[in-house]
Amino acid sequence: MRLIVSIGCLTAALMMLTSSTSAQWTRYPTRNVPRDAKGQPDMNAPAPKTADGRPDLSGLWRGGAGGRGRGAAADAPPPSGPPVAAFANIGQNIKEGLPFTPFGAELLKTRLANNSKDNPEANCLPMGIIQLHTQGAPRKFIQTPLELVILYEASSERREIFTDGRSLPTDDPQPWFNGYSVGHWEGDTLVVETVQFRDDGWLDINGSPITTTGKVTERFRRPTFGRMEIDVTIDDKKVYTKPFTVRVNQSLMLDEELIEFACMENQRFGADPGAPKK
Repeated sequence: MRLIVSIGCLTAALMMLTSSTSAQWTRYPTRNVPRDAKGQPDMNAPAPKTADGRPDLSGLWRGGAGGRGRGAAADAPPPSGPPVAAFANIGQNIKEGLPFTPFGAELLKTRLANNSKDNPEANCLPMGIIQLHTQGAPRKFIQTPLELVILYEASSERREIFTDGRSLPTDDPQPWFNGYSVGHWEGDTLVVETVQFRDDGWLDINGSPITTTGKVTERFRRPTFGRMEIDVTIDDKKVYTKPFTVRVNQSLMLDEELIEFACMENQRFGADPGAPKK
C-alpha cells in the first residue's frame, strides 16, 4: 500500500510541475513588456506600478527554478536573504533545521513513518498556502485596490487576500486549509497576515506541520519586472519553539496562460487494493 501511495503522490507532483508544457491557449503575447536594446524582454527592468503608485504584483508567476520567460537573475536569491524554501522540506536550507517543539517533531516523525500519505495534496484536498507557494505549477496574481486574488493552476485552487482595511476575524471563524488573509502596504512591500488554519495543516510534502494556533506572515516584493520575492514567517508555538522565516522566489512567465488542472475525479491515491469493491 505504501508503494502505491508514494507513486501516486509522485505522479501528482510531476503532473503539476510539467503541466504548463502543454498549452491549451495559442501563445498570446503579454502586454506592456519592457524590452532591451536588442528587443528582448528585459526582466531586470523596474517593476510596473499601479495607478496609486504601488508595485503591481499582477502577472503569471512560477515558483522555483526553471521555466520560460525569465532572466537569469530571476531565480537567484540575494546573499543576505532568508533561506530558500523547498517543496519537499521547507527547512532544508535552514542550517540548524526547523525549531520543532517535542510535539511538532513527533508529529512530523509520524507523518514520515506513514510515507506522508496523508498529505492533503496527495488526496486531492487543498494543500495549504506554503505548499502552493513552493510547488512548480504557475499561478496568476490579479491585483486590485481592494484585494489580491491568486489563481493556482495546481488543482485549480484560488486565494483571496483582502487589502480593503478589514481586520482579521476574531469571532471564532471556521478553520480553513488556507486560513483568512488580510494585507497592507509598508512602502513597496505587501505584508499579509493569515490565521485560523485547520489543525492538521502541512507546510511541505514531508509533513512539517502547522496548526490552528499558527500565524503566517508573508512579505511580497517585486524588485524587478521579472522577479518576485516572498518572505514567509511561520509562528506556531504548538509545533515550533520560535518563529522562522523562509523565502520563496517567483519568476514571471510571458506569453502563457493557466491551463485546466483537476484533481477531483476518481482519485485513488490512497485506495487499498485489497479492500472489497463497492
